[in-house]
Amino acid sequence: QVQLVESGGGLVQAGGSLRLSCAASGSGFSINAMGWYRQAPGKQRELVAAITRAGNTIYADSVKGRFTISRDNAKNTVYLQMNSLKPEDTAPYFCNAVMYGLNYWGKGTLVTVSS
Repeated sequence: QVQLVESGGGLVQAGGSLRLSCAASGSGFSINAMGWYRQAPGKQRELVAAITRAGNTIYADSVKGRFTISRDNAKNTVYLQMNSLKPEDTAPYFCNAVMYGLNYWGKGTLVTVSS
């Protein structure tokens, strides 16, 4: 089936930038949408950004104007460009893919923003 592998997390100071990548591997599949979630300690899981195969995007209000999601359909890879990072952005970020109504999840990549 589909396997999602994230990369790009790390430690950055407030105001800095990171770019997350998520690559989907497998054969004989077509992913309808991909996105990024995060879940800070003590908080609910939050949809950060998502993108459809056609390129339509949605963002959480807290990241609008700072984050940009993009997708390379040929490589089945989604990216999250994170600018003007804030300490409250600190969380593990999980890649999600939807295919035929089924959800697939990566293991996560940790983003830590220091002040």
